[in-house]
This record gives sequence, structure tokens and C-alpha cells, in this order.
Amino acid sequence: MKFLIVAPTPFFTSRGTHIRILEEAIALEHRGNEITIATYHIGGDIPPQFQSKIDVRRIRRWLFWYKKLEAGADWQKLILDVMLLRKVFFLARTQKPDVIYAHLHEGALIGWIVKKVLFHRKIKLVVDMHGSLTGEMHSHGYLEFRFLRLLFSWIERRINMLGDITVASSWEYAEHIAQDRLSSHPEVLVDGVNVRSYQKLPSAKELKVQFNLPQNKTIFVYAGAFLPNKGIKTLLWAIRDIIRRDSSLAHFVLAGSPPGYVEAFIRDNKLERNITYICPLDYADMPRVLSACDIGIDPKDSSTAQASGKILQYMAAGLPVLCFDRVNNRRYLEEGGYYVQDATADGLAQGIWEIMKYPDAITEKRRSNFQRASEFSWDSGARKIEELIAIFDGVFAPTSVSGYTKKERYW
Repeated sequence: MKFLIVAPTPFFTSRGTHIRILEEAIALEHRGNEITIATYHIGGDIPPQFQSKIDVRRIRRWLFWYKKLEAGADWQKLILDVMLLRKVFFLARTQKPDVIYAHLHEGALIGWIVKKVLFHRKIKLVVDMHGSLTGEMHSHGYLEFRFLRLLFSWIERRINMLGDITVASSWEYAEHIAQDRLSSHPEVLVDGVNVRSYQKLPSAKELKVQFNLPQNKTIFVYAGAFLPNKGIKTLLWAIRDIIRRDSSLAHFVLAGSPPGYVEAFIRDNKLERNITYICPLDYADMPRVLSACDIGIDPKDSSTAQASGKILQYMAAGLPVLCFDRVNNRRYLEEGGYYVQDATADGLAQGIWEIMKYPDAITEKRRSNFQRASEFSWDSGARKIEELIAIFDGVFAPTSVSGYTKKERYW
């Protein structure tokens, strides 16, 4: 099939949304599909190690001053999305795709408009929702007025109904979308991980030397965006609490972007000896960084209903994971997680402290996560997308998808 992927974001940068877009596209390409990605005028090329022939088409650089690569809302994106709508319409008219695969709510609206205008082409619209639009905007400091939150919540619910097929990156958000859709219910299409990238690496001891990490401490790692809605502030306050209790037991690796708040926090609280700061973190370097560490941390709460692809990266590196007690986290980790009930900095600090008091459980959780990581592959996600499209076309019955019954597949 021909897929036209709508990516209303500065694709590609090494962060979760873009990793999901890229890895899904690569997996679809490997299964013989022809892929075009429509995106903003800024962003990097697809990393060469993927050896991909995906055609990335960008809008014109009319907003040449816009260079924001990190996540978050910006009013100028409204202009960029109008330009992206024009680009997607041109590509849909000239390339004649079988499927418009739209990421995020902006992409869903763009894809729906193009599909309706080119109705005679009978293009199928697959919508991939990564999390709550309203929840994420509020977490970035927007929509402080109740009227605006209600307005955007109404818009979000309308967009949730647009796709012929809708998939969500988390079980929590799939339940949320199911309340809005009157026809087909959303599918859960979780993130995947490339386990092969974690093979044939140097030993953890050798990697600790490479990254100048202490050999006699428990190494905790956070790899992801340094943004409030990812829980980074909660994590930093928890780290400060742990270091003030006893600085001899733990060392922390913070790897990600954007710079600014994290760097200032480390400097202002004199934590340079206790934290290894890596900014930015290239996606290709993530396996080596994680494999040098002992325990992964995910401080994200449920406010945006997003899944957490970083947990799968931790699992592939064979790391136990400290996280808050969420449905998504338990679905990923099962016995491989340390679950914190109190979703605060104090709760997270207590979780870190408890792990260091009982290190014997780490080995078994390592083994459990490493084995489970292989169950989450991008290829299985691509296969599920194809099967859902086949169901929509009436090629085969819903009960035949991936061996699940209709009751198990739908909410």
C-alpha cells in the first residue's frame, strides 16, 4: 500500500513522538509498503543506520525564524499546520495514497479535511493518537482559563471521532477516546523497541568507564525530554532529597533535552558530583547510555494519558524500572517494575530509597524486563495496522486480528 504519513511536528529529533513516527514508518516500509512523510520545514534527516528510502516532504520555509524543536504548544504552529494541510493535499492528489496515516490531533484534522475534499479517491484515514491534546497543552502552561480548556476539550472530542481507524499509544487514552467514538472503538497500538540495538554492546562495567560513572554506586537513569509533563521537576526534587539523605549510595544519569532548567537546577543545588548530565541525547546513543546503568526511572504521571516509550527502552537494556503505579506501566512491566503509589517527589524519593535498601530484587526484575522486551516489536505494530485496514476493507473478520477476539481487542 501507499502510505502518506502526516507528522505535524519538526521531524526528526530524538524524542518520543518522533521515535514513534519513525519506527512505525520504518516497520511499514520493511513490510513492503511505500511511505511518504509530510512534516514541518525544520528537523533532521532520518538517521543513516536505518537505511531507509522513506520520502520526507517538508513545507516551505516561509516561517524561516521558527526553529523550535522541543515539544510544546506555540501559536505559530497554526500557520505551519495550514501550510502542512496544503502540502498533504498536494501529495494526496499527486501520489494517490491508499492510506493517510495521521499522527496527533492536528494531523488527524488535516488528514480528515484532505480525505473529504478527495472523497472520490476513497482514501482510508488512520489516526494515531499519542495522548490528550488538552492535557498536554495544560501541562505546558497553556489553557489556564476554564473557557479555553472547555473549548479545546470540545475540539479534542470532535477530532477523536474523525478517523476511519483510530489507534492510541496507551491503554489509558484508548479508554478516553472510546467514550467519544460512536462507530468503531480505538485500538491500542503500543510503542515498540528495537531489541537488536541492545545486542553486542560492551559490558556494563566497560560502559561505566566510558561514561565516567562510579562503579560502587547504584546508577539510576532518566532518558527523555526535560519537560514538566514528563515529570522532570518531580524527579529533580526527588534526587535532591536522596542526595541530601546520603550521597554515597546512588548516582543519577539525566540524558535528554532541551537544556536550561535541568542544568540550572543541578548547578544551583551543587549536584554536579552526583548527576551525569547528557544533553542532547542522540537516539542512536541511547542503548549504550542505558546499558551502563542499573535502574531506569519514569516519573511521568497520568495527566496527559500518554504511554511511555522510554520504559520499553529500559526493558530492552535489562533495567528494572521505578515508576508511578499506572495502568500503562503495569501492562508494560508486570513484575519488572517498582511501583510508587504517591505520585509526588516525596513518593518517588522514597521509592529510590527503598530500592537501594533491598538490592537483591534487582537481578530478577532485570531478567523479567529483558525477556518481555522482545514481545514489544515495531514489526508487530506495523502488521496490526495492516490487519486493521484489511478489516475496514472487509478482507477478513475482526476476530482474526493477531489472534484476539473482538471482545479482547475493543474497549
